[in-house]
Amino acid sequence: MKRVLILGSTGSIGTQALEIIADREDLEPVGLAVGRDWQTAAVQAKGFEIKTIAVADRAAAEEAKSGFDGAVLSGEQGVIELIGVTRPDIVLNGIVGAAGLGPTIAALSQGIDVALANKESLVIGGELVTELAAATGAKLLPVDSEHSALFQLLENEDHAALDRIVLTASGGPFRGRTDLDGITVEQALDHPTWAMGGRITIDSATLMNKGFEMIEAAHLFGLPYEQIDVVVHPQSIVHSLIDLKDGATLAHLGYPDMRVPIAYALTWPERSDVPVERLDLARVGRLDFEEPDPGTFRCLALAREAGRSGGIAPCVLNAADEVAVAAFLEGMITFKDISTVIERTIEDVGSGPAKGFDELFAIDEASRERASEIISGLT
Repeated sequence: MKRVLILGSTGSIGTQALEIIADREDLEPVGLAVGRDWQTAAVQAKGFEIKTIAVADRAAAEEAKSGFDGAVLSGEQGVIELIGVTRPDIVLNGIVGAAGLGPTIAALSQGIDVALANKESLVIGGELVTELAAATGAKLLPVDSEHSALFQLLENEDHAALDRIVLTASGGPFRGRTDLDGITVEQALDHPTWAMGGRITIDSATLMNKGFEMIEAAHLFGLPYEQIDVVVHPQSIVHSLIDLKDGATLAHLGYPDMRVPIAYALTWPERSDVPVERLDLARVGRLDFEEPDPGTFRCLALAREAGRSGGIAPCVLNAADEVAVAAFLEGMITFKDISTVIERTIEDVGSGPAKGFDELFAIDEASRERASEIISGLT
């Protein structure tokens, strides 16, 4: 029996993970963590007889203490404490944003495997996080569909035989556009393939999400950026590809369904039965591919530059993006302003080596403050 702790249990990843666990006798959820929605977490906990939850928002946690029939840990520190209290075999980190880095550090420090859906853990602290995992022997098992695909494709391949990896991108709702003026929040949230949360949907529309995935892949697989490419593939059937030096190209295909990579991460090294629709290529009919446009979608180019710079640069990139996307969703800035805010924040905060996690947290805070100042000047 594998004991599973789910962080972000009320989000898309968390709810689908619980669906998978409900159908399996070899997986047992031992704890849940949420941001504010303790009521939904309480219902989830009751269904699985879970006795302990964590609620990051302290006001919501106080409400939960009187409404949840079990133990409630409070605040972001409570989410981290939940790892020690529940003693899981694997932590599924489905927390959105920089808030997911602390729990990743805590789990890896205790030698606990992490099923990672929180890409910010590697975008912000990639070098330090992977060093920590190597030191404790804990495994990072990717949950992003693209990285799960690459993990599976590379698992039995000698890295010396690898020429490059290729991440596929749907292109978002504005694929093919060269003019990004006048884009509304509603248009940007209308993703053509995936149903996701607000921030990641906007990041997909700007192609920043694919930029983050490049950085994540570089750390997960220990590759230079010269060996990481992106191709736009609107059908989202091919999740990633690898080119080998003998001329072979291997691809991972399937209909877009996050239950597949979630299940693979939770049950690895075994494969499990997942009740998803099987791929029918004849029905799909065609698969299209095209080059991305980093000139129009500046966020993709900014992410690659930050990744190559390394150190604190990806941390600044992520912090500025979180602030800029939130401002766009609130109607404070335009869609095009997102990349402007990010670029100016990176220029102002600067770059340099990442000496430790404490420094990264400080850089994250400083970058958010600078991005907010830039936004104030735009409004």
